[in-house]
Amino acid sequence: MFLNQRQRGAIALAGGGLLMGTLGMFVEEARLGALTLVFFRCLFGFLSLAAYCAWKGLFTRAHFTRRTLALALFSGVLMVAQWIGFFDSIHRTSIAVATVVFHVQPFWVVLIGAALFNERLGADRLCWIASAFVGLVLASGVAGTANLQGHTSYLIGVSEALAGSVLYAGVTLIAKGLGDLRPHLLTLLQCAVGVICLPFIAPFVAPFDAAHIQPMQWFWIVGMGVLHTGLSYVLIYGALPKLTTPVIAVLLFIYPLTAIAVDAVVYGRALSLPQFAGMALIVVASLGVNLGWPLVSLMTRGGRARRQPE
Repeated sequence: MFLNQRQRGAIALAGGGLLMGTLGMFVEEARLGALTLVFFRCLFGFLSLAAYCAWKGLFTRAHFTRRTLALALFSGVLMVAQWIGFFDSIHRTSIAVATVVFHVQPFWVVLIGAALFNERLGADRLCWIASAFVGLVLASGVAGTANLQGHTSYLIGVSEALAGSVLYAGVTLIAKGLGDLRPHLLTLLQCAVGVICLPFIAPFVAPFDAAHIQPMQWFWIVGMGVLHTGLSYVLIYGALPKLTTPVIAVLLFIYPLTAIAVDAVVYGRALSLPQFAGMALIVVASLGVNLGWPLVSLMTRGGRARRQPE
C-alpha cells in the first residue's frame, strides 16, 4: 500500500528530527573546538547541498536578487554564530541541556516578531511564553545549582545556547521575508558564509584544530556536514509544505527528545526530574503557542465556575 503525501511528509520530518537528534554525539566524538567543527560543517554541508540544488535545478537567476542575497548572507552570519555558540555549549554543559535550552527559539520568534511588526500577543500567548521560560530555568539546571561561582563554565554554556536561540530566531524571521528563495538555497548561502569567513576570524578567536585530525574524527566531521546539514535539511524542508501546523508542532520535538535520549544512553547523562519537568513545560508551552490553546481564558472561566453558588 502506497503512502499518501501527508504520511510521507510525516515520515520525512520525523526522520530529519531523529537525525538532528544525533548531532550532539557527532560534536562530542569529533573532539574538536567549536570553530573548527562549524567550519567543516559549513564546508561539507555546502558541498552536499550544492549537489542537491544542482540535481533539482535550483540554480536559476530568478531565485537571486540583491535584496534576497543580502538578507541571506546576513542570516548566514547569524546562523554561523549560532552554530559556534551551540557547539561550545554542548562542550560546556551536555547535549541534552544545550538542546533543550536552545529550543526556546520559537518563543523568541513570537516576541521579536511582535516587537517588529506591532502584533498583539494576547494574554494566552504571553502566559504560555512565561511558562516556557519558567521551564527554561528548570531545564537548564541553573535553579538547582547552589554555588554558581563553581559552575562558571556551565553557566557560560547555558548562556551560549540561549544566545544561539535568539540568533536562530533572527534567522527564522529573515527566512520568512525571503518567500521566493528556496530554503535549500538559503542554507547553502549560510554555509558559504561560514566557509569564507571563518578562516579569517579563527586567528583572532581560536586556532583551527585541523592539522592533527585523525581518520575517525573525519567520519564525525563529514557526517555533520552531509547528514546533519545536507540530508536532514532536505528531509525537513521537503516535509514542511506537506503537513499541517499541529502535526509540525508535535513532530519538531522529536529532535530534542532524541538528543536527550542519546545523551542518556550513550553518555549516561540523564536529565534530573526538575529538568524533565522544565522540558515538559517548554513542550506544552510551545504547542500552546503554535496551536492557539487557551490558557488564561480557561483559568478565568474555571475561577468563575468555582465562585458560582451551588
